[in-house]
Amino acid sequence: MSDPSNTSVREFYAETYDESVPDWPGEIDFYQGLATEARRRDESCLEIACGTGRVAIRLAKEGTRTVGLDYSEPMLKVAREKSKDLANIRWVLADMRNFDLGESFGLALIPGHAFHNMDTAQDQADCMASIYNALKPGGRLAVHTDHMNKENIAWLGDLVGEKGGVFEPAEQFRHAKTGKLIKASHAWSYEPATQSVIEIIAWETVDEDGKVIQRLETQPTRLHVLFRFEMEHILRGAGFEVEAVYGDFFQNQLADESPSMVWMAKKPGII
Repeated sequence: MSDPSNTSVREFYAETYDESVPDWPGEIDFYQGLATEARRRDESCLEIACGTGRVAIRLAKEGTRTVGLDYSEPMLKVAREKSKDLANIRWVLADMRNFDLGESFGLALIPGHAFHNMDTAQDQADCMASIYNALKPGGRLAVHTDHMNKENIAWLGDLVGEKGGVFEPAEQFRHAKTGKLIKASHAWSYEPATQSVIEIIAWETVDEDGKVIQRLETQPTRLHVLFRFEMEHILRGAGFEVEAVYGDFFQNQLADESPSMVWMAKKPGII
């Protein structure tokens, strides 16, 4: 799993994550519905790759006992600060490929395209095995991944051409602590043989006169491009029963133009 190696970059990413990553339409309501079902059964929820707690904290605020797991200590530091007044949430520093928390859950979530970080077949299998073992019989798993619709397929084609590795402007936002304007840019490339997209993020801090006063850049991060039946094989290979795949968080049927794949799977058995 890729992780920015420079400490200052990792800390900056964690500090600005909430400003730079918005919710997907309908996302939080969808997860809240799943969490409500788990809460009615007195079950806990596990969020894998929870980051700064964007999803987990909102579930906990509604009363769901929640555990957030992430590989990044700077991300968890932000999450702990944001949730310091919540008694029903805890944070675990662990690798999503190999974890054993010593308890069982009725619901597991992988939001925000985080499963794309599993860049090899072994990573994917190990991650799913850990989640399967963490769920109670009958426990459910929700996984949000990108969908390779027409627009995204065209984008991948561009990345093996002249646009590959070229920084292009992306989001702009204000740093929550300093108030300074941050301009982000992303450089993407694509390896067809491995189905891997490689991403580098750069952030430029700009003063009031428009002058760049700081530039930070991540190490390359490898993200696996997932297709529908590949993802279904991954889930079934881990022992899950696939309940549904939606094209968005409003539970519309997956179609050619769908922006996302939202997978629902179940560990066999009765809760």
